[in-house]
Amino acid sequence: MALALPEFPWDTLSELAATARSHPGSIVDLSVGSPVDPTPRVIREALTAATDAHSYPQVAGTPALREAIVEWYSRRRGVSGLGTESVLPTIGSKELIAGSALWLGLGPGDTIVHPANAYPTYALGAALVGAEALASDDPADWPETTRLVWLNSPGNPDGSVLDVGRLAAAVARARELGAVVAGDECYAELGWEGEWSTRPTPCILDPRVVGDRLDGVLSVYSLSKQSNLAGYRAGFVAGDPVLIAQLLAVRKHAGLMPPAPVQEAMRVALGDEDHVIAQKELYGARRAALAPALERAGFRIDHSEAGLYLWATRGEDAWRSAAWLAERGILVAPGSFYGIGGEQHVRVALTTTDERIAAAVERLEH
Repeated sequence: MALALPEFPWDTLSELAATARSHPGSIVDLSVGSPVDPTPRVIREALTAATDAHSYPQVAGTPALREAIVEWYSRRRGVSGLGTESVLPTIGSKELIAGSALWLGLGPGDTIVHPANAYPTYALGAALVGAEALASDDPADWPETTRLVWLNSPGNPDGSVLDVGRLAAAVARARELGAVVAGDECYAELGWEGEWSTRPTPCILDPRVVGDRLDGVLSVYSLSKQSNLAGYRAGFVAGDPVLIAQLLAVRKHAGLMPPAPVQEAMRVALGDEDHVIAQKELYGARRAALAPALERAGFRIDHSEAGLYLWATRGEDAWRSAAWLAERGILVAPGSFYGIGGEQHVRVALTTTDERIAAAVERLEH
């Protein structure tokens, strides 16, 4: 019996991709958020030093890695009160997002809430267990059947940031419903506007959000973006120790173990801020070149306060905008991939080389 899976939208981009590739200057692919810059040397060296990995790795993570995650949340996210029993490494963040509904025991009759503009993995998690997926940003609209709420801040695709007040309101409503609420926060170190330009965006585990208790609340993070570790599959989850123990128990049975060398690389990455600052500067320069070029070409940039994308519109159908860009050799993702709120937007990624960004800027201005 086949699963009723949501459509994988990037499969529909082939025609636009072919148009973009036919440009004399070749394609500028701004459709995906896959890092292009080198993995920092300090992390690669840590991985190399840990390659004598003859024993099975620990599903729970090494004590040193768990301590590094706890310390990182305290130093970078302002989260106090975490213990090593409250954190768990994962094989990237996407597998955790897709699998959490199953591992938390959800099923038919349950509702999983995700942002109105959202990438498809939240809906996939609902499909895998036969639950109902609901796209909603308003806690007042969450039904009594809600058992899991996904927040995404900074948001993919639109780069919006949930402040402490909105996070607290979401946590309060989820607790009222008896639901788990999880913050997907992998772009937290990549803020561009206002106060987020100098510090990470708010964490769902912040004491101003959760009060003096962590029950029912999880934070999910990935090092793919801040540390160029997409190929390492390096993520983690933190929060309610009861939920962490439940996830750990299932993951032990399933053999979901982050490889030992990757665990050591993660430990080193979490302790080194210099490479994160340097990477943010690279993305910031690309953003500073591309955003005004899009605006001069008639686009308006909405939200995009943080993250690796520009959420752009010309007030027309998203596919029309995407086709116009493809004719100039620039491939982007139509906003309709992410929900009905994106039908007049395109998502433009910053994850390409400086040379390709410069090519996009030149094409937008002619």
